[in-house]
Amino acid sequence: MQDALRITASTVDPGLLALPWSTTLAKWPSEHIVSLPKGLSRHLVRFADLSGRVIAVKETTAEMAQREYDMLGNLSRLDVPCVDRVAVIAGRTDAGGEPLPAALVTSHLRFSMPYRALFTRVLRPDTATRLVDALALLLVRLHNVGFYWGDVSLSNTLFRRDAGAFAAYLVDAETGELHEEGLTDGQRSYDLDIARTNIAGEIMDLAAGGRLEHGVDAVAIADGLVSSYRSLWAALTAGESFAASETWRITERVERLNALGFDIDEMSMSTTADGAVVEIQPKVVDAGHHQRRLIRLTGLDVEENQARRLLNDLDEFRARSTKQWADEEMYAHEWLTRVFEPVVRAIPYELRAKLEPAEVFHQVLEHRWYLSQAQGRAVPLAEVLTSYINEVLRHRRDEATIMGPPTETMSLPVITGPNRVSDEEDVDWRDLV
Repeated sequence: MQDALRITASTVDPGLLALPWSTTLAKWPSEHIVSLPKGLSRHLVRFADLSGRVIAVKETTAEMAQREYDMLGNLSRLDVPCVDRVAVIAGRTDAGGEPLPAALVTSHLRFSMPYRALFTRVLRPDTATRLVDALALLLVRLHNVGFYWGDVSLSNTLFRRDAGAFAAYLVDAETGELHEEGLTDGQRSYDLDIARTNIAGEIMDLAAGGRLEHGVDAVAIADGLVSSYRSLWAALTAGESFAASETWRITERVERLNALGFDIDEMSMSTTADGAVVEIQPKVVDAGHHQRRLIRLTGLDVEENQARRLLNDLDEFRARSTKQWADEEMYAHEWLTRVFEPVVRAIPYELRAKLEPAEVFHQVLEHRWYLSQAQGRAVPLAEVLTSYINEVLRHRRDEATIMGPPTETMSLPVITGPNRVSDEEDVDWRDLV
């Protein structure tokens, strides 16, 4: 019966009660559905409107929905990039009293896209490399907090633009396990093997559909993720030994990690019996070094590479300033009000869904560099903005929430990891090209 409906929600939104839970998700009326490009999934997933925001609804079992809901909450508390949980809907029945699958509801991540929506006609090698590098970083962050994914793939990830790179977010935590004591090398290696298999399969699927640039090697792309992961993991966790007279290498190690976007919360240091050799071992490493500094100085909450780029511009602004303030917060406030905010406000209202403000600012800086190089002069910012808005931004698609036309679908096999059963999902290809 409808009165048996059980809702577990992270936030109270009466709009949840207005959604047609007594109807199977495949038959939800169009007035509730939002057309967005989505990744491949073993379950039926549809986007819907909830009180003016977009949510993703996935039908599954009550046990799996609750487990994933709890897992997403744990990952969020650990500050891991993932989608936000909204609710679990259990006890669903249709008008005839027949049981319906439970549903997991998550928030749509604004300005994010599945990997197939990040290229137009074909996937270029540089785009593929940036995608797998972003996924490698996400996997390192997950493993660092003891999370075993069990189903690493491009399809189970959303990507946001990040100052010329991408930032990756976990979407599907259904197969994940959180180990408080950390992961063994074997667990990490198995997750990497799954990632390599799935990514190679996904890229081969693109090749079969004519959506891979000629000459791109799917296996090489998948191997690139493994190489990127291992290099980053070693940089974050490997011990290091040096002569006692070279203690400057401690600072150098910290600075290298900071450059990668990580902070060290704890460093273990020891010396040999004769004091001739010093050994160091990072214990706990947190991502978001530049994000934290930018938030502290300006209150802006952006992606890591965006934060790095904005901080570089802030540091240049400070170096050019004729004022002699002691606090960098004062320079940051002036940069925010005189440089960053005027650029953001200059974007016409109807174009503000194209890109996030921080990504717009990054692209304006890039555009200024290209114009100045081409014209052999320092082009004024007002001129740069006019050129960027009319020649670049106006021709981009909206990425805040990429809407698609009325659904026109085809069924495709899902790329799956080991021990998974292939399923099918409707994909609107007009949303992806």
